[in-house]
This record gives sequence, C-alpha cells and structure tokens, in this order.
Amino acid sequence: MSHIAVERNRRRQMNEHLKVLRSLTPCFYIKRGDQASIIGGVIEFIKEMHQVLQSLESKKRRKSLSPSPGPSPRPFQRPLTPNCLDSPNLGSENFKELGASCNSPAADVEAKISGSNVVLKVISRRIPGQIAKIISVLERLSFEVLHLNISSMEDTVLYSFVIKIGLECQLSMEELVLEVQQSIRSDNLYAE
Repeated sequence: MSHIAVERNRRRQMNEHLKVLRSLTPCFYIKRGDQASIIGGVIEFIKEMHQVLQSLESKKRRKSLSPSPGPSPRPFQRPLTPNCLDSPNLGSENFKELGASCNSPAADVEAKISGSNVVLKVISRRIPGQIAKIISVLERLSFEVLHLNISSMEDTVLYSFVIKIGLECQLSMEELVLEVQQSIRSDNLYAE
C-alpha cells in the first residue's frame, strides 16, 4: 500500500512541476498538453533564452572592446562555395555541419544547413518593420520561410527561421548572413 501512496505522491509532484513549467513558458513553445510536449517546449525555450543571453554577453564584450564599424563574417565550421547548395555530391552528414555567422554591433546572424532547409537565427535590437524587411530579403534571395519563431526581451529580439532553399538560390551561407546583416544595418541607420 505504501508503494501506491509513493507513486501517487510522485505523480502529484510531477503534475505540479509541469503546471509551473507551463506557466513560465510562452504558450507557442508548447504544442500539446502532454508531459513530453511541455518538457520539449521548455527545453526549446531555455535553449533560445540561453542563446539570447550569450548574444547579450557577447555584445557587452564587443562594446567594451571598442566595436568595429562593420560586420565581419566568420565561417562556421566548413564554409559553402556559392554553388554548393545545389551540389548533389554533398552527403547528408556534410549538410548538418555547414553554416556561417556574422556578428556586428547591429545584429548577430547565424545560418546553418539542417537537412534540406536552413535554420537562420537573428538577434538584434527591436526595430518596427524589421521582420518584414528580413522576410522580403529572404524571398528576394529565393528562400521560402517555413517557420518563424520570435522571442523578445526588453529591446532585444531573437528571430528563428526555418527556410527552404529555392531551386534558383545560388548563395553561400556567408552571403546569406551578410545580406540579412546588411538589411538590419540599414534598418538601424533609419532608426537612429
């Protein structure tokens, strides 16, 4: 009988913990009400908040070390050449490792190949109309937005895109992050 009481107590505690986790997590992270969805949503939320925190710490360090005037792209693991996205010779193992990032005082932009899509993350100061401008840049470059997640904290915003690579796309990941970075820099010029 005590085993049953212990199990009931564990379930009650688990349900209480899940209620707290669910109340602390924005609703769009939790797709369904089951335990796995709640825990998965909380994990995704924590990962994104951790990325925002790292970005803010990085920005703070850059400001204290006198920031450079323009963005400086740096390869993220192995860089792509302009025609690599359409190359049938790359194996799926290579796609998981390819990407680029570009950091500047205006924004941190990171793009990674994930299967047949690109995961694009942008952390910047919140500017009205900025998301529409980024989406129009992506569409102009032959990318299709499949999913968009927006998280914000005070005046900083994190845009997480899953984008499909269009057949006409001839860009490298470095070129993609520079194009997005450039659109954000022009937004920052108008906002100041």
